[in-house]
Amino acid sequence: MKRLSIRWKITALIFFIVSFSLLLGGTIVVGNFVHTKEEELRQRALLTARTVSELSEIKQKINGTKKERNTINIIVERLRIIHGATYIIVLDMHKIRLSHPVKEMIGKRSKGEDEGPAFAEHTYTSKARGEMGIVIRAFVPVMNAQHEQIGVVIAAYQLPSFIQVLLSLKTEILVTTSLSLLFGGLGAWMLASHIKRQMFQLEPHEIAKLLVERTETFNAMHEGVIAIDTDERITIFNDKAKKMLGIHEDVVGQPIRSVLPDTHLPEILQINQPIYNKELQIRNLNILSNRIPIKVDGQTVGAVAIFQDQTEVKKLAEELTGVKAFVSALRVQNHEYMNKLHTIAGLIQLGHKEKALEYVFKVTEEQAQLTRFLSKNIKDESISGLLLSKISRGKELGIQVIIDRHSQLKKFPPHLDHHDFVVILGNLIENAFDSFQTVVDRNKEVYISIEQNDEILSLSVEDNGCGIDEQHKAHIFDEGFSTKGTNDRGIGLYLIKQIVEKGKGQIRVESVKGKGTIFTITFDM
Repeated sequence: MKRLSIRWKITALIFFIVSFSLLLGGTIVVGNFVHTKEEELRQRALLTARTVSELSEIKQKINGTKKERNTINIIVERLRIIHGATYIIVLDMHKIRLSHPVKEMIGKRSKGEDEGPAFAEHTYTSKARGEMGIVIRAFVPVMNAQHEQIGVVIAAYQLPSFIQVLLSLKTEILVTTSLSLLFGGLGAWMLASHIKRQMFQLEPHEIAKLLVERTETFNAMHEGVIAIDTDERITIFNDKAKKMLGIHEDVVGQPIRSVLPDTHLPEILQINQPIYNKELQIRNLNILSNRIPIKVDGQTVGAVAIFQDQTEVKKLAEELTGVKAFVSALRVQNHEYMNKLHTIAGLIQLGHKEKALEYVFKVTEEQAQLTRFLSKNIKDESISGLLLSKISRGKELGIQVIIDRHSQLKKFPPHLDHHDFVVILGNLIENAFDSFQTVVDRNKEVYISIEQNDEILSLSVEDNGCGIDEQHKAHIFDEGFSTKGTNDRGIGLYLIKQIVEKGKGQIRVESVKGKGTIFTITFDM
């Protein structure tokens, strides 16, 4: 069965609301009209009754002869027609009717229950239901010249029924209803069309489907996703974010500061600019975050954060700066040892067995010394392996990598681990290698030093490469900045700066164009 369009649903709903409002409003208006009409009839009845009670002819004939009393009805009927009353009744003090629209009732005793106060000189009105419907009656005493009561005048006007009121207002009701429904229907259609456009021409079931798909998509992501609106209330909080931050309940709709007091996401609403690859600490968890304002038609309507556990990011960084280097080192060592084997084989074939044996001892001793030094002074296998790979990589590139024999690394500074140092050393050494691309007039050397005591740890990487231009020094730590002109550059030094800031360390750069560069990083222990 075909679904009814949201435009028609909204139009029908608003049309119903307008119709119901008209009915309700009309009922109130008619009710007020009836009430006003009732008050008007009360005043007319009182005026008519007083007019009759003040007539001298009536006063004279109430207690007159039978013939005189019979003429009262003629006088009263003439006045009833003039005033448009339903009926006017004149009673003497014995409640005998002296006038009545129905002649058979004249001369008979009235038994009305609300007439009593009128015979005690009281003037009042009442509402009563009779054979003709509801009537408004006014009771006025008739007083003689001596201020003695001699009778009562009752003037009555019929109150129009609800149907009679509607019929009397049929033109106004018809015009009002027609115009209201016309403009209400037009307005409903325009509003429904506007709402439809706001919903991108989608039907409610289509929006519901998109919402479910969006939620499942966010929950399937490997990254944590949190979004807020301009009131800093959470609109998205996917399962990965809950798992990383230790949250179990549904927090959508809650203020983000009540869920994450140390959040940095609301600052995006203030600066209205994205921040990429920013390392943050939330709930004692180090995360790498991308925070971006959400804009619709150029207007910021919220902000979203996409983040990863820094441990995973560090593993990836180590993959890029360390593991790839290890693979390269294995390839270099394989090439190097093949050359050495060829040298040994050549010496043996030439009959120089002693020189071949001496060569083997020399090569073995050099490697053993370096391995013993690294095992003794560098207490982390990842750093030792990285340094070995860079030495081998340097040999392949014709660069001598020298490690200060006083170097030592016993433990890492607070807030940092071996992943951070792999990133720092790997990037600094690779940058040093890159600095020799245009150098051909000198021996190429990279000098590495790691000094540590109970108070400080100092790490230094020095090269005699091409150096850094003065104009570039201020930007070398900016994300994406590179002098090499390739798209995959400009991230290494930026990552180093992030790590140094996290470890509350300091980084110093000394460089002379054409002579070399020294990077020195220090951390408090």
